[in-house]
Amino acid sequence: MTIERNGRPDGGPHSPQAERPLGGYVVLSSAFGVMATSFCVWVRRSGREFPERVALGDLALTMLATHKVSRLIAKDRVTSAVRAPFTRYEREGGAAEVEERPRGHGLRRAIGELLVCPYCLGLWIAAAFAAGLVVSPRPTRWAASVFAVLFGSDVLQIVYKRMEDTLPSSDDAQVSASAPPIAARPTTSQAT
Repeated sequence: MTIERNGRPDGGPHSPQAERPLGGYVVLSSAFGVMATSFCVWVRRSGREFPERVALGDLALTMLATHKVSRLIAKDRVTSAVRAPFTRYEREGGAAEVEERPRGHGLRRAIGELLVCPYCLGLWIAAAFAAGLVVSPRPTRWAASVFAVLFGSDVLQIVYKRMEDTLPSSDDAQVSASAPPIAARPTTSQAT
């Protein structure tokens, strides 16, 4: 899809014309790397050990929680206040969601791009849950459970709404209830 902007075609955020805040990307990537490395060093020095493997249940739980938390941060109407310094409102999105675009230049724009991208936030959120499982597994599982259940609730709400939309409306039901079925209507020969 090509959008005209200032008289020239613009292919969106991934077009050659789009600003690339490479310095901001370096800062964010470096911050993530420093935090991850610092955490690993701290775990080693504290005498804790990383688990040899992560239980399948923990993987499934943190996967669902990561998905939900990243969407809450990137798309939820209520969290738009957190994103506001770095983003600009575009339009309503999916259920209880909004679409926003990053604003500004440099680091501000890079943070905005991170905050509106649930895929990008997923790495940060997954790393936080993984760190939590190492340091404090019980509270981490509890928090992840809350978000996993919320994700399941969202899925059920969407399914319910779709089913509701496919059912005839109450107006349609009243019209069909007031008219007798065709086979029950008397014919002219039966009426005489």
